[in-house]
Amino acid sequence: MPQKEIYINARFLTQKIAGVQRFAIELSRRLKKLNPEIKFVCPPDIYHQTLADELEVIVVGKLNSHLWEQIELPIFLKTKGSPLLVNLCSTAPLFYKNQIVSIHDAIFCRHPEWFSKMFAKWYNFLLPKNAKNSKKIITVSNHAKQDLHDCLNIQLDKFEVVYNSVDEKFKDLTVTETNKQKYILSVSSLDPRKNFDNLIKAYLSLENTEYDLVIVGAESKSFPKHQLFETISNNNKIKFTGYVNDDELIKYYKEASLFIYPSLYEGFGIPPLEAMACGTPVIASNNSSIPEVCDNAAVYVDATNYLDIAEKINLVLNDNNLQKSLIAKGYERLNSFSWEKSSEKLSTIIKSFV
Repeated sequence: MPQKEIYINARFLTQKIAGVQRFAIELSRRLKKLNPEIKFVCPPDIYHQTLADELEVIVVGKLNSHLWEQIELPIFLKTKGSPLLVNLCSTAPLFYKNQIVSIHDAIFCRHPEWFSKMFAKWYNFLLPKNAKNSKKIITVSNHAKQDLHDCLNIQLDKFEVVYNSVDEKFKDLTVTETNKQKYILSVSSLDPRKNFDNLIKAYLSLENTEYDLVIVGAESKSFPKHQLFETISNNNKIKFTGYVNDDELIKYYKEASLFIYPSLYEGFGIPPLEAMACGTPVIASNNSSIPEVCDNAAVYVDATNYLDIAEKINLVLNDNNLQKSLIAKGYERLNSFSWEKSSEKLSTIIKSFV
């Protein structure tokens, strides 16, 4: 009996890399090696051409974004006999039944106010229907699994947890104190849940600090216009880099004296692990999935309390032994996550439906 075809929705190749796209890219590269018969399909406006070539992507249609996903993708699949479709970036065709969908968190349900009104309405319409129609729902942490179960009222056994991890290029055990520069680093897209308002308040409350604050990340059209730039436009010790490539990002991680992740909500949260891989001590929020990811390898803060954030920044920066302990625990924590293990688990899930 011939092997049934499997297609991956590769629209992520048209997008800049944030956490969701990182998940899709790293798993797709490994799925291709585990299952060479898997096919990848995407719209024509490819942003990552080298990766598209590696995955031997099939380019379909003339549209892009959600229109491509909702119209041209399912039409194409029906011409192929409606094979299994795997969606790795939360969204999926609304009226296609033979599919697996990955939903990374329940933020669209828990905090729609953090998004633009149009984006929030679309996700709260689309994602619950995708979840109910799919054969299996992939998510990225046990916290996200429970939260989505509560929000969507879908049985727990329909969910499978497939963890994120860190690419090998971020890992460098040769980082030393001499690499470190006098700055505190935070990495994320500039959306409200990342809590940069409280981070900046905390930073500004530090007395006579010799450390700069560097924020790496780009604004997104999915979120309301951020006011941070106007708030600190005259402070030359706070720097926004905008979007950077991986090589630049790794350099920022390696040279930072401290990494802080004050997010108000995460389905997983890759940046703390990336910072650990680069030998940088981590401060992180004590909410949602973050303690599940960081375990004992971070100092935790109440993200809603900027004074607590400031206190923990001072604590870590002024305690060299604590810094060394966090770095050592960070390296150890990385052993709990592997793109190879995650891709093998996802491959097993996929094969159970073909």
